[in-house]
Amino acid sequence: MNKIKVNGIEVNYRFDGPENAPVVMMSNSLMSNYTMWDCTLPAFAKYRVLRYDTRGHGGTQVTPAPYSIAQLGEDAAELIKALGVGPVHFMGLSMGGMIAQYLGAHYPELVRSLSLCDTASEMPPRSLWGERLEIAQKQGIAGLVDGTIKRWFNPGFVDSKPEEITKVRAMILGTSVEGYTGCASAVRDMAQTTMLLKIKAPTLIVTGRQDPACTVDQAMVLHKVIEHSKYVIIENAAHLANIEQPEQFNKIVSEFINSVV
Repeated sequence: MNKIKVNGIEVNYRFDGPENAPVVMMSNSLMSNYTMWDCTLPAFAKYRVLRYDTRGHGGTQVTPAPYSIAQLGEDAAELIKALGVGPVHFMGLSMGGMIAQYLGAHYPELVRSLSLCDTASEMPPRSLWGERLEIAQKQGIAGLVDGTIKRWFNPGFVDSKPEEITKVRAMILGTSVEGYTGCASAVRDMAQTTMLLKIKAPTLIVTGRQDPACTVDQAMVLHKVIEHSKYVIIENAAHLANIEQPEQFNKIVSEFINSVV
């Protein structure tokens, strides 16, 4: 593991690919870590891929909750600057896509393009997050695993790919309650729709057709507000489209990033 101190925390990160190539930076979802991008990595062999764990997740330092998307966005911006890799093609899924929105609006000089995957600019209702946070406090992360997997994948994938589900389950259980609480609070409190008007970088919005967490309608809001954005729906995919439909996902995102000059 490689670690660097930025924005007051130790961030865990990893590079893959040729050193002098353009950088694709990948940002993980809530209750995951940078290994969620393992299926995506082969599509970017010609790039320098930077993966990192969001605050409170994976090998990155856990700090007291709550967090904010602005705080997580500042973590990402400071990581880019500290490693000297900007501007990057920034790819984020769910919470990672929320961080990407913040970066695109506040640090245009650090991003070459944005890939906003299975994400949204607002995540109501607050009551939903209250229930999940209460479960985490009373039962631990184990109390959230089954419901999370049902949101992340269609039933057919869960039944046909038990080895993938085993990996995902372990990734979820590797998240601390404090890290989950901090980031879940950030997602709950996020309100970024108006901020999207500031984004000028080439932007791809991609979502799974059956995503119940960040829906097609929520993705359409991103597309309508972000000027000149491209919007693609992945069929037969729920929330973690990059894992459920890796071939479709990789083709769509790599073609987009390859097209950005």
